[in-house]
Amino acid sequence: MQYKIFRNTSNELYTERLELVMGRIEEIAAQPRTPAAFAPCMREVSRQLLYMYDLAKRGAEDGFGSMSVAEARTINRCLYEDAYPENYAHSLLNPVYACKSMGQDFGRIYSMLCARLLSIYPTLFEGKYQMLCLYSELFVQLYNRMEKTETAAAEPYALRGDISSFMLDNQEIFDENAVHAMINPDSDYFASILCQEDLSNQAYLYRYGYYISENELGISDYLGTLSQEQIKAMADTYTEGYRIGFSVCNKDISRKSIVEIRYPVGFERMVREAFDNFTRMGLRPVLKPYSTPVNRQFEYDHMEDNALWLDKLHSERSFETLRSAFENMHGAAAGYGGPAVIETFGEQPFAPEDNDSRPTYSDRQRELAVYEKSTRSRIINEYIHGDERSFTIIAYPIPEIGTDFENIFTETVKVNTLDYMLYQQIQQRIIDVLDTGDRVHITGAGDNHTDLYVNLYKLSNPENETIFENCVADVNIPVGEVFTTPVLEGTSGILHVSRVYLNGYMYENLVMKFEDGMAVGYSCDNYDDENASRKYIRDNVLMHHDTLPMGEFAIGTNTTAYCMARRYGIEDKLPILIAEKTGPHFAVGDTCYTYDEDNITTNPDGKRIVARDNSVSILRREDESRAYFNCHTDITIPYDEIGAITVIRADKSTQDIIRNGRFVLPGTEALNEPLDELQEEMKWHR
Repeated sequence: MQYKIFRNTSNELYTERLELVMGRIEEIAAQPRTPAAFAPCMREVSRQLLYMYDLAKRGAEDGFGSMSVAEARTINRCLYEDAYPENYAHSLLNPVYACKSMGQDFGRIYSMLCARLLSIYPTLFEGKYQMLCLYSELFVQLYNRMEKTETAAAEPYALRGDISSFMLDNQEIFDENAVHAMINPDSDYFASILCQEDLSNQAYLYRYGYYISENELGISDYLGTLSQEQIKAMADTYTEGYRIGFSVCNKDISRKSIVEIRYPVGFERMVREAFDNFTRMGLRPVLKPYSTPVNRQFEYDHMEDNALWLDKLHSERSFETLRSAFENMHGAAAGYGGPAVIETFGEQPFAPEDNDSRPTYSDRQRELAVYEKSTRSRIINEYIHGDERSFTIIAYPIPEIGTDFENIFTETVKVNTLDYMLYQQIQQRIIDVLDTGDRVHITGAGDNHTDLYVNLYKLSNPENETIFENCVADVNIPVGEVFTTPVLEGTSGILHVSRVYLNGYMYENLVMKFEDGMAVGYSCDNYDDENASRKYIRDNVLMHHDTLPMGEFAIGTNTTAYCMARRYGIEDKLPILIAEKTGPHFAVGDTCYTYDEDNITTNPDGKRIVARDNSVSILRREDESRAYFNCHTDITIPYDEIGAITVIRADKSTQDIIRNGRFVLPGTEALNEPLDELQEEMKWHR
């Protein structure tokens, strides 16, 4: 199938405006008329905008189809080098440096603007002028105020007012673009790269406009060494997981026409096969590529940039524009089946450095950010119904994981294709015992201080109902967990993990205390200052909420994945998708059945899964805004830190599922075989 290079017809609206504003920017670059302290910033931003303009014009001409590898690398470096870790300390992208150079108020504003420019680089390669034009005009508007050094117009609050108006005026455009990127299969620039490029010529990687690191280059190289049969097997596992996800949840995939493929740049050989598989299913793929972050400290520093303008007016406006964007594409929204995601893992563990220069929310803004996220999620669910869509996620390592990359990749493929039926049978034995329980007691071993009771849903018809879902390889690949929605009341105790990696950030000695299922205390050892550690957890685990419920309790059964991690020393690099299968885990936030509570699903044994709500999520029947938090963070205790997982029945009798890091329930012995093999290997190495 041939794909044209997608051209945004709105270019016609912006071409003349862009030519005019670039003329003004050339004047600023030649001789900025601002106080001396600000002149270097004006020159630097002007230079960057002029370079971006040249790239946009070239993108409109040929989509960079004539670009050589050498030229592509030069362009990519020019675009992203200011964000490189080795350059970041003296870059305007760094709010610490910008504030030191220009003062905190002006520094935050211009550092935010530079970060926004970095985010729109990919649009230049698609030949789109819109975002470049809008942000260039904003820069000139801010510069014009900076020229008026003797008046109040140059004060920071005036510049912030300009930014606020800019964001308010253009929110409709931002939301239209976001919705199109998610559900519009007609925007086929990325399809032209995926389906038509010679994947043996790595110049294609740079046509996306994303930062290209050794990870993207290495993955592309490595996949190029695999046979077509191996590539097809990887793609089939991925797309079949998506199809099965609809089937096991009793959802009709034939009613859907669109699938969103989120994939890492470099995986094109696999995604090309997956594209064809989905097409044969009757689904039109929407492609959403991404690449390795250029600098994770940079991302952390700018994660709350909207604190510079966020207020109730902006939030309410965003609700209007998001709804309007979906109304304009309601047909595509109804056909959207959900995302099929390829994740990567292997990045070096990252603990961000905090600073006073980066924009951060006020208490009021933090409340507003939570409200905005929740409301926007509900609007999306109005047009893309949760009870009709599904998803799948699979993960693979990247070269950054180390010298054992190829071996780890091979092992990951093995983990992703474990015997579906074997795990289904073993997990059913675990569920049969859990279904007899009143609650479950989880204790830690050694230095792990976990001591937690999880209260279970009470079955009224155990012959036809079950508390736990038997999760194998469908929406969450690989196989290996049984999970439930805990009863909050009576779920209490201490959860402790010595080291864990959550949402991209590392936590040392994470401790969370629960009372009646709600998080009432938390700490970690990331910072010497206890308050800084608490804020770190509140911002990145509780997602700015004062508290969250325990939305899930699960027992991971994938001992093969656990042993892979131990064998290669990559426990702290596993994605949560795999890590959650390597021990018991507890999610803070929404349940696994959010927006899908009333959909009837069954386990392979035919029993209905009835533990789908808790006392918070059930509030959706009265006030949906009180029921959902739009976050779900899994915290896993590794097997070697588990003392016991014990089922306690109403008659006080007990039965262990795990004792001292081993599965002891009859019928689960096969899960210990990888653990035993690893133990023998460790003895041999000693």
